[in-house]
Amino acid sequence: MKEYIYPIIGISLIFVCTTIGALFVFFIRKKEISPNLSKIFTGFAAGVMFSASFFSLIKPALESDVAYMNAWLIVAISIILGALFLWGIDKIVPHLHLGDKEEGLHNNKMSKTSKMFLAVTIHNVPEGLSVGIAFGVALANGGSRELLLGALLLAIGIGIQNIPEGAVVSLPIKAETASNKKAFLFGMLSGIVEPIAGVLGLFLAMQIQGIMPWALAFAAGCMIYVVAEEMIPEMTSEGHDHFGVWTFIVGFVIMMILDCMNI
Repeated sequence: MKEYIYPIIGISLIFVCTTIGALFVFFIRKKEISPNLSKIFTGFAAGVMFSASFFSLIKPALESDVAYMNAWLIVAISIILGALFLWGIDKIVPHLHLGDKEEGLHNNKMSKTSKMFLAVTIHNVPEGLSVGIAFGVALANGGSRELLLGALLLAIGIGIQNIPEGAVVSLPIKAETASNKKAFLFGMLSGIVEPIAGVLGLFLAMQIQGIMPWALAFAAGCMIYVVAEEMIPEMTSEGHDHFGVWTFIVGFVIMMILDCMNI
């Protein structure tokens, strides 16, 4: 039973880290993050997610032993399906992106705060899903210590980028509502979807053995879509200062090192 401690710690960690980031609203007097600092946080988070997509999800999916189809074809199809899944959510759920750009079905009854909250919640889904699937694959393979440690390192990488992300979510809501408590609550709740998606991914990966490469690459497709559609435009907006670009590279390298520590 001790192998179940790993997923409990890992799935809980990603939510706890978002909550820690949301706590920043009580210590930062400003009601919003400066554009450069926002780029730094977003670039770092994008680098971690992009690196995790390849090293923690796509690479093991490509290396899986599948008899009925080429692994590369499974990975290619699943990445596209993952991206299409989030694209569909983008088109349906009303939410706000960079520059107060609204996407999804138009809804005048929803507040700006709710739409900002939904924007972050949407991109937290693949993060939780990827962590849960990684742990599910490990448990389905007899609780391999190597795979469990790799999943835990993935959770640590996602958790690290969730701390500044929690602040990035909460501070604009603080500016909108003028309430520290409400901003903290929204920031914390934006991360609750991660452990929910994590448990779902864990269950699916454990119960359906043949789904492993499909699930890993699907989660990777979701994460890559978020990075390309939302995070890269944000980290490179308003000029050519390259703050976001450099932190993207730093985040990518840190996640790569965490993953390679388990090889």
